Amino acid sequence: MKTHKNLDVWKRSMDLVQMVYTVTKKFPQDELYGLTNQLRRAAVSIPSNIAEGAARLVVAMVQVNWNR
Repeated sequence: MKTHKNLDVWKRSMDLVQMVYTVTKKFPQDELYGLTNQLRRAAVSIPSNIAEGAARLVVAMVQVNWNR
């Protein structure tokens, strides 16, 4: 069965997460709990939301097929 990990959009969003972490490592230490944290959390939320949406789609498809 295919998962969210097979989706190109999820793979690209994971690349974005890696880029954001790489860039924010260079930010000043006093931004660690400010802008750095906010950017990292926003980046991580993208693949998380894609995975959640893909899981909901699979559940909906199973329910439709189950009720046939």
